[in-house]
Amino acid sequence: MDKPSKAPTAAHTTAAQDTGLEGSAALSPIDSTKLSPPRIGTRILARERLHTQLFEARRRRCIVLKGPAGCGKTTAMASWRQMQLSLGFDVAWLTLTSGDNQLSRFLDYLLASLAQVDPTMVRDTLLLEGYSSDREAVERTVITLVRGIAAHPRELVLVLDDLHTLTDTSIHQTLQWLLDYAPDNLHLALVSRSSVPLSLARLRSQNLTLELDLRDLRFTAEEAEQFLKTQLGEIDPSDIQRIYRMTDGWIAGLQLVAASRKKGRQRKLDGAASGQPQAQLLDNQAFSNFFETEVLSQLTPAELELLRPLALCERFCPALCATLVNRTSAVVDAAALFERLESDNLFLIAVDSADREAWYRFHPLLRETLLKLFEAGGEAEQRAVHARAWTWFRDRDLLSEAVGHAVHGGEAGAAAKFVEQRLETLYAQGDLRMLVELVRQLPMEQLQASVSLRMLLVRMQIYARDFAACVEGIERLERDIPESAAEVRFRLTMLRAILAVQRDDTDAAVAILPQLLHPPKNADAVMIGGSTNVLSWLYMHCGEFELARRIQLDRPPLLINGTPLLGTTGGSLQGRCLIGLSLAMEGQMNQAERIYREVLFEAERGGKTCFDARCLATALLGEVLYENGEVEAAYQLLVNWVDIFERVSIPDSVLRVLEVLAKTRWFVGDHKGAFAYLRRLQAYASKLGLDRLEAHSLVTQVHWHLQMGERSAAETARARLDAIDACHPNAERSSLRAIHILAEHAHVRWLAASGDLDGASLRLNQVIALCESGGRQLGVTRLNMLGAVFDAQRRLMDAAREKVLAALRAGHRYGQVRSLLDAHPEALALISQIAEGETLDPVLTFYVERLQAAALPAAAEAVSRKPDASRKQLSSGLETLSARELEILRLLAQALPNKKIARALALSPETVKWYLRHIFTKLGVTTRDEAVARLREVELSAGEGRDR
Repeated sequence: MDKPSKAPTAAHTTAAQDTGLEGSAALSPIDSTKLSPPRIGTRILARERLHTQLFEARRRRCIVLKGPAGCGKTTAMASWRQMQLSLGFDVAWLTLTSGDNQLSRFLDYLLASLAQVDPTMVRDTLLLEGYSSDREAVERTVITLVRGIAAHPRELVLVLDDLHTLTDTSIHQTLQWLLDYAPDNLHLALVSRSSVPLSLARLRSQNLTLELDLRDLRFTAEEAEQFLKTQLGEIDPSDIQRIYRMTDGWIAGLQLVAASRKKGRQRKLDGAASGQPQAQLLDNQAFSNFFETEVLSQLTPAELELLRPLALCERFCPALCATLVNRTSAVVDAAALFERLESDNLFLIAVDSADREAWYRFHPLLRETLLKLFEAGGEAEQRAVHARAWTWFRDRDLLSEAVGHAVHGGEAGAAAKFVEQRLETLYAQGDLRMLVELVRQLPMEQLQASVSLRMLLVRMQIYARDFAACVEGIERLERDIPESAAEVRFRLTMLRAILAVQRDDTDAAVAILPQLLHPPKNADAVMIGGSTNVLSWLYMHCGEFELARRIQLDRPPLLINGTPLLGTTGGSLQGRCLIGLSLAMEGQMNQAERIYREVLFEAERGGKTCFDARCLATALLGEVLYENGEVEAAYQLLVNWVDIFERVSIPDSVLRVLEVLAKTRWFVGDHKGAFAYLRRLQAYASKLGLDRLEAHSLVTQVHWHLQMGERSAAETARARLDAIDACHPNAERSSLRAIHILAEHAHVRWLAASGDLDGASLRLNQVIALCESGGRQLGVTRLNMLGAVFDAQRRLMDAAREKVLAALRAGHRYGQVRSLLDAHPEALALISQIAEGETLDPVLTFYVERLQAAALPAAAEAVSRKPDASRKQLSSGLETLSARELEILRLLAQALPNKKIARALALSPETVKWYLRHIFTKLGVTTRDEAVARLREVELSAGEGRDR
């Protein structure tokens, strides 16, 4: 049997339509009933022919069941699911509705269904999903998901039921990618009333599909006879033949006839004998008409009264039914009726749920029939039922359903007030998904009538990076909020502060500093914590690192409903991250690392509430790992988080992540990959108008282009950097002062590459003085090391010696490694030369040895070659491949072209080609197909060995 789709609802203009929030990251909560198939009754007919077809196709990539409602698609899939489970397959199930016809919502449910099987499959993808509808970003999300599924140890079937309800072309493209990139252990089962909107030509040519339609799904004459006898006992063979002709094997029609006869309303089916033409039950309209006359008419008026209002709900239970009919005593009657209808297989489907209530859905054809009957009662009755449903769902904290019914029941004002009451609690819990889902359902007039809801819209626009709309919304609020409303105006100040952080605009933050320093007495914990964190961010960018830390250490305990405020942007975990960042900006990497790891530990335990802190701590820890020389560890930590940071984190996080990833690629010799990350940073910065971030990208481009002898490219980057610097002539006290330092640094590199070492040294001293005045010891150490190299090149060895020793002492004290080594390609050689001529104390001697070990690219390769779980499964033949080469080979096995592999691994296509040549050489093959065959052969052998 097929299941119900969402009931039609009254049209209304929503906030999502008018504010552009339809594609935001925030989605409605997961309805767990959609993640399980309907229960299979004990009287389900065994259909050997159909089941044999499905059994033989169990390892094919895609199975398609297409047919009209009521032809048994879902029941067939549910039976097949049980068979697959008995064979050791894992099965993920997702029932789709028209409410899922939005990419981010669909992805949310897709990942939830897979997580039911194994949360580790979607762990990395969950961090990416839902924040962008950008085509490339979604494709990267699918690739991440595919890699998670490929690592799953068992065969996996993903059933997507009622696929016809999804018409969004971006969803279709996402499914196409999932199908095209699917690993060998993934099998998709697509159930639809219409043709699936996917290209299956390649899979058909490879015999990797099974496509069944109504001809395969309808009962044969023998199956119809067996079904009717099961339902009705002995029945005249001529009656069986007439019923079969009337229904043409359509399962819903057979069920209706059986139901009619069970009720004792047998009518002669011979049209001639009755004087009436023989009815035909071959389509939905006939079903509806027949259902009304042969089934619903057999219900008592009281029973029909229980069912009619339920048509407005996607799911229901006896307690809800009693509320909708406004009769408390109806709970017992409803429970008995539902149990009987489900037991008799009369188009009522029981669905699993985490709570104690027994939940059900209607078959879509029954729901459509009941809805027509209910609508005949008039609009007033509909609104009254919606109003009761709103109260019932509200009292049980089912927020999204509550607000939806309130709006359609004429209670939009009450719904808006209800959302207002939940705003700060939901925000403090980190439940932005629920917040946006609630706002999405409210009419725009209700949003505009509430200052709190308008502020929520502005907050969502900040997260969506729609800064222009955000500024406009803040300006309108500024005009509308009276000066006397101190607490509300402080909330508006906080919106300005959050916007300033996301725009990397310390000048804007300084302008509202007095308000941030003096929150009103009635400001809540979220606002106080948020202002404290903004102040820390502002102070450290102004070079006042100790003050940035002190304001965190002195913050009072902040509680939400008696619980400490840890998560969200205003929580203490975010504040501790900022303490670590202030230490790192001073160069104290060891202390910073301890703080980041502690925050990560607590944030991972805190779940979604602490997601902001987890993002920031991860980004900052990646910087520390790289600085400590743990290059491969830094890369592995950050590579799968890039999309997340770009969409949800503050600019400082994005800067550090992309810079570190670029440096890790440069370190292993992947120069094209390194420049790809720098260009990504530049594009991100340019899109959002973040000049400081673009300057960081440009100065590194100048440095690396000069190292490669590409002076023209270096000059282009330097000219762009100078142009940005010229736009900020008076930035002595803001974060933008870093732009001038970076521009001067680029000129130092240019002069040195041009042979003007005297000019480079003179200008370098000025840059060092600027860094020292801002307290940025991390940069000072690196620049002093660069100055030592310049002195050595000018044969000023005494000066070089003093600078090297000073850099070593500072580097060891602060926990710096890569800062010294990255300063110049000749830095390590000079350090080693000076160390050999000095009698260093044991501590510095050990530190020099650490620098020498960290400088070798082989160190990173050695890390990559360490045995891991995946390599243990491989026998000889692939042992010579590095971890990166194995990764590329496995993506190759998923039929990904070079460009897709490059995008998935943040490499250039040329680098992928280079790796493939080496892979072919090591495996002794000449083609992609031969390499993939070797991989599958070895993995198959490993699997057989485990079985033995």
